[in-house]
Amino acid sequence: MYASREDIGYDFGDDSKVGSKPIKPNPNIDGGWAWMIVLSSFLVHILIMGSQMALGILNMEWLEEFNQSRGLTAWVSSLSMGITLIVGPFIGLFISMCGCRTTAIIGGILNALGWILSAYASNVHYLFLTFGVTAGIGSGMVYLPAVVMVGQYFQNRRALAQGLSTTGTGFGAFLMTALLKYLCTEFGWRNAVFIQGAISLNLCVCGALMRPLSPKELREKYVVGNDSEENQAKALSQSTETIKSNGVLGEEPEKKEEAANEEVLDSVQHIEIGGKSGSGRSMYGLRLFKTVSQLTVTVRKGFALWYSSYFGAASLFTNRVFVAFIIWALFAYSSFVIPFIHLPEIVKQYKLSRQDNVFPLTSIIAIVHIFGKVILGIISDLPCISTWNVFLMANFTLVTCILTLPLMQTYIGLAVVCALIGFSSGYFSLMPVVTEDLVGTKHLANAYGIIICANGISALFGPPFAGWIYDITQKYDFSFYIAGLLYMVGIIFLLIQPCIQKKQSREKSTEEAQV
Repeated sequence: MYASREDIGYDFGDDSKVGSKPIKPNPNIDGGWAWMIVLSSFLVHILIMGSQMALGILNMEWLEEFNQSRGLTAWVSSLSMGITLIVGPFIGLFISMCGCRTTAIIGGILNALGWILSAYASNVHYLFLTFGVTAGIGSGMVYLPAVVMVGQYFQNRRALAQGLSTTGTGFGAFLMTALLKYLCTEFGWRNAVFIQGAISLNLCVCGALMRPLSPKELREKYVVGNDSEENQAKALSQSTETIKSNGVLGEEPEKKEEAANEEVLDSVQHIEIGGKSGSGRSMYGLRLFKTVSQLTVTVRKGFALWYSSYFGAASLFTNRVFVAFIIWALFAYSSFVIPFIHLPEIVKQYKLSRQDNVFPLTSIIAIVHIFGKVILGIISDLPCISTWNVFLMANFTLVTCILTLPLMQTYIGLAVVCALIGFSSGYFSLMPVVTEDLVGTKHLANAYGIIICANGISALFGPPFAGWIYDITQKYDFSFYIAGLLYMVGIIFLLIQPCIQKKQSREKSTEEAQV
């Protein structure tokens, strides 16, 4: 979705171009500095995704501080979480022009700035801009390069590397929940947010570790690497956090456009050489014009790659099953996000804060989620098991838990349901495989980019909707019921559309046979 084929570490295969001359493997591919990239990505997952999963703590503080409705206050958290995913395709434009390292460092500064400025908030609307928009865009600018760089540095061990890096989400949710709860108790939420902003500056360090591979190193990677389609397919079956940022920015620019761009720069250079005898002011103007021209060419190339990738995939929407998959994504992710935002307050209403302080329910979801991704991935890889069936069963389990959660009013009951939510939401690791089955390998990256944008929209509107329902009914029960029913509608679309498509295929085959 956000990177070139080299960026995502995925080669569509052209073995005919591989020469017979042996090339010495690059020590930084599948080893060496590559493990520093994994460490950097792991820390990014902790600081970004982990912090977002712990926002329920701050949501309670903001409700008490500003005395606004739950629906309005929930927009702060949902803006940050939703924008992180929604801006992904647009961040790909920055990566194509500036590279992963520069994009990540700028994003780290923006993210930290959003946290720090939020400490001085006078109202919820101020937080919309600082925490929701500023920190959200910064998170997207760091999160995407963190995933892309792992794909660049790994060929044969890509699955292991991506798996290790994305476990930072679960660990981060556990650690950040405890950290924010402690900081809010000891120093107040404003100082806690300020401290968290200072901690987020470490994202710049993570970005600095993202040393780009040279073109020569990239060539060595694909010549030496294993190009079998089976290994490539397995490499794509990573967790949803990984694939959120995986995609194709587009094909090479057209040769005519490149020639035109080069002519512009050459003409500027000739003018500059011919004008050396001119005044200093004229030379300064020529150099400025040359710089602007080069920047314009870079922007045009990057935009052409970005536009051809995302808006050139319109044929995907002729696939009815894929459209049903998008509808499912619009409802599914909010059911996973809503508990993280509103569970802390539900626990407080049920007077279960003492037990929740010992082991928070959101931490239970985060930890079990790690095991769920691994176990469901292993099960789906078994030759006698259908990945589609595992995916649907996990979805049915999750929607059942969402509908059941309001019925639980004891800590043990809530803990069991939260554990099941964490485990069943491990189906995120199966989403790239299901998407590939629907659209094929050629359109996988772009299709997944669209799915993740739909997830971002779901995360954006889910928590505020739940808070708005509470403001009307004075209960969270209906929030979970409605979210669960909408989720069920998305699952029904997944069930109906494949059946319709199979029926149409059989009818078409019958007509062709009769002709």
